[in-house]
Amino acid sequence: MDEARAREVLATADVLPGPAGGARLLALGENAVFAAGDLVAKVGRDAELLPRAARELDIAVWLEEAGVPAVRAARPEPLLVDGHPVTVWHRLPDPVRPAGPRDLAELLRIVHALPAPPVALPPRELLGGVERWLRLAGDAIDPADAAYLRERRDGFAAAAAALTPHLPPGPIHGDALPRNVHIGPGGPVLVDLETFSADFREHDLVVMALSHDRYGLPTQEYDAFTEAYGWDVRAWEGCSVLRGARETASCAWVAQHAPGNPKARAEFERRVASLRDGDETVRWYPF
Repeated sequence: MDEARAREVLATADVLPGPAGGARLLALGENAVFAAGDLVAKVGRDAELLPRAARELDIAVWLEEAGVPAVRAARPEPLLVDGHPVTVWHRLPDPVRPAGPRDLAELLRIVHALPAPPVALPPRELLGGVERWLRLAGDAIDPADAAYLRERRDGFAAAAAALTPHLPPGPIHGDALPRNVHIGPGGPVLVDLETFSADFREHDLVVMALSHDRYGLPTQEYDAFTEAYGWDVRAWEGCSVLRGARETASCAWVAQHAPGNPKARAEFERRVASLRDGDETVRWYPF
């Protein structure tokens, strides 16, 4: 789904003030995110994401009732428009500064202290999207690379199922990165709730460890994250398994963008080559 298609869906949905062509594009990934007036609309890539969109709205209500600083839903149910789920949210005020790892850690401590919600949360299907992303990549990627990632997915799924956690399992964000934290006038707010799960808390912590190892997060900032959270997941023997699973998913996620984006295709090839070579020092980049 490119921006033009997403705007077509947005126009049909008619959920934002003003014409769809005038809405501001905030992000284009698994969802296209648009803002206009005091509202934000998320347009999902395909109909398969409708149940996840509905659950995200339920999670937003639960977090609001629990007093967790998080984005708030403006409509209680998703729409399905031309095969795309659409959800509507209250727009956050402009950020006062970029979010950092310490801000994320402070929010994760709040989330990780929550009891089980009334919303039925799934396990963190970190590898669940791999097949769909590879299918969307089609013949833009080498079939041998797709087969390699499927084999790697199956191996890490089995290894993850055998892990014993260090922390008590429970609600997690599922994609715990500073980009999913908004710093408004009132402080840090958690956004992008669609990957909320009930699983090992370590899933949320491995994300930042991988950011340090693969994406160049400075050691000082990673140390600030572990200090604010109170524990470094790298001390856990299962860290390498969850890290490997997330690397597999991250590589496959890039593949879906390869058909229309040469930079994404080049980055996919870089990532899959580093996995094949077992080289954990190769930097990965946005595209």
